[in-house]
Amino acid sequence: MSSQYYQEMQESFRNNNKSREFAAHTAKVHSVAWSCDGRRLASGSFDKTASVFVLEKDRLVKENNYRGHSDSVDQLCWHPTNPDLFVTASGDKTIRIWDVRTTKCIATVNTKGENINICWSPDGQTIAVGNKDDVVTFIDAKTHRSKAEEQFKFEVNEISWNNDNDMFFLTNGNGCINILSYPDLKPIQSINAHPSNCICIKFDPTGRYFATGSADALVSLWDVDELVCVRCFSRLDWPVRTLSFSHDGRMLASASEDHFIDIAEVETGEKLWEVQCDSPTFTVAWHPKRPLLAYACDDKEGKYDNNREAGTVKLFGLPNDS
Repeated sequence: MSSQYYQEMQESFRNNNKSREFAAHTAKVHSVAWSCDGRRLASGSFDKTASVFVLEKDRLVKENNYRGHSDSVDQLCWHPTNPDLFVTASGDKTIRIWDVRTTKCIATVNTKGENINICWSPDGQTIAVGNKDDVVTFIDAKTHRSKAEEQFKFEVNEISWNNDNDMFFLTNGNGCINILSYPDLKPIQSINAHPSNCICIKFDPTGRYFATGSADALVSLWDVDELVCVRCFSRLDWPVRTLSFSHDGRMLASASEDHFIDIAEVETGEKLWEVQCDSPTFTVAWHPKRPLLAYACDDKEGKYDNNREAGTVKLFGLPNDS
């Protein structure tokens, strides 16, 4: 018997399974993220810019394009409680903090290497950024100065605080999850999560679980307190690139080079829905209040010119009659 939640969400997606795309960039989109209030969506692209959209009923309206980086914007994230601030990580060896009220860059922080991942601590005080040389730098979000720096001996893929802000998690190239205490950054535990490269990590908003995705095409769900694997999701065939929990923590979207995004019910692992795509998916993000999923794929422009990247951002979960 499927759960009541399962039946309700299936019914919801039967009436709201439209996807729409929105022009965002002139090259592929690496990262999408919603502001904490869900009013805005930001995207970061290979075209060296970030774009911000405002969500109006069932569409995204482009508000601004943010220029300043001299290399690809690989990842971005918003301040956890201030819906006006977001930060971008770039291959140009800087991170930039932007304010949507003034549309200006309020800080540029120089770092040692080409930055590929970034996250903002749940208390809003610190930004962590990881580079291609497996160095993670912790930057004070107010003074914009480096507070700490850690060089790791393994390939660091994705980084995240836990929701309580007292532990710091890294996924690595050996299939492990490394857990450090925070702020003193002492190793607490290393979990052998996957037989191959552990690529991405996300914490659910309720704080019960976190999920990891790996090169073996598996998504595993972990109990935060016990640090044990609760279940695995195995519907994808390609390395899992990106994960996102819904606002209630009850759905998990995962995507890869497979031409669909898997939407699972967290408690049972059952497939709730799949979103069809024409190409590999780089990034997924559930809206913080509604069952709306933003995502970006490796789409090409038109039927004849296969070299031009579309640079679009997409939204799934729109009413079928919209």
